[in-house]
Amino acid sequence: MVDRWRALADERLRAPLAGRGRALRGGVARASARVPEPWGFVVAVFLGTKLVLSLVGVLAWSSFDGIPWAPPPDETMMRQQQGAISSHRSVSLWFAWDSFLYDHLAQLPLTEPWRDFGFPLLYPFLARPLAPLLGGDTALALLLVANVAFLLMLYFAHRLGERLLGDDASARRFVRYLVLLPTAFLFHAALTESLFLCLALAAFHYAEQRRWLVVGIVGYFLGLSRSVGFFVVVPLALVLLRQQHYRLGPRALWGYVRTGWPLVLLPAGWLTFMAFCKWQGGDWFAYKHAQERGWGIRVQNPLGVLWQGLTGAESRDALRVWFAVAVLAILVAGVRHIGLPYLVYGVMMVLVPLSMGPPVYKSLLRYLLAAFPVALVFAGWARRATLDVWLTALLALVQGALFVTWLAYWTHFII
Repeated sequence: MVDRWRALADERLRAPLAGRGRALRGGVARASARVPEPWGFVVAVFLGTKLVLSLVGVLAWSSFDGIPWAPPPDETMMRQQQGAISSHRSVSLWFAWDSFLYDHLAQLPLTEPWRDFGFPLLYPFLARPLAPLLGGDTALALLLVANVAFLLMLYFAHRLGERLLGDDASARRFVRYLVLLPTAFLFHAALTESLFLCLALAAFHYAEQRRWLVVGIVGYFLGLSRSVGFFVVVPLALVLLRQQHYRLGPRALWGYVRTGWPLVLLPAGWLTFMAFCKWQGGDWFAYKHAQERGWGIRVQNPLGVLWQGLTGAESRDALRVWFAVAVLAILVAGVRHIGLPYLVYGVMMVLVPLSMGPPVYKSLLRYLLAAFPVALVFAGWARRATLDVWLTALLALVQGALFVTWLAYWTHFII
């Protein structure tokens, strides 16, 4: 009898708890349902990668502390610059090399003559209005711009992947492979990678929707973000041609002009930067001359640079170039999954950096990250679950190794 009363009492206690549990689960489900797709997935990917990479980064940096040669004496300035950014390593680890130059550009007063023309101005100028809201911290503003762009990049990647690959599952694979590309950890850094890819993916997304005026507006800022940006007008024009079934003739040509005239805004973006160079420095090509003086960059035959890297460069330069060869091979092998416009875009994102000559070797792995159609190819190939698992594991291992190598910045292997 006593046991029976205890059982009844336990049941009465469990019933409210179970009811509360069901109510809580229901509330979470209703809240999740209110989040428009694909934002729930996109935010989860963003936060998940941020957490994992930050933990790995802090652990790797801490492990370097006890090593006498890490960093070597002639590279200690980088650690000092990172320490000046923030005392929290989870923040300061995302700043290296060009990050400090962008921070310098974000602080330069516009009332004084401009002397630094080596970088396009969109990224540092986006940080300027944010810095006062962050106590004048331009470095933190740069990091915020990069990470907001990363989040939006994932959104546009999902939307574009859904249209090109045909379903939500494939779009999610595209997003996943995009953040698993060998140097995708740079999307989190205070660099231009996430901003450039965000604008490029948005331009292609709106092009596939035939919203060409929006393409032009986005493309203007794409052309202002990096020197390679205005070249994207070529694959975007191929999207337009494909939509019109590659028709030829005077009437077809007029149709292309009437529909795709906003594409002229892409080169206009870069021309705006050139006009800034003329205004502030008296030289339309001040950026070109600054790169020649500062880094020895001169336009060369990209195929010649590629061949030189494979046959005559030192071993680590050759390894970087083999990554470029792998990207080209994947794009060609997977062309049926991406189509001609995205093949052309991907090939351009390999050849244009190589045209900068041998100095590009140090940053080649960084520049190859712009070739997002590689992730589209992977998403198309990985419809088979077994291949998806193995490819995901392989890419995660490669990125992990390169991430730790990037944190050992004194190796000069990534940037």
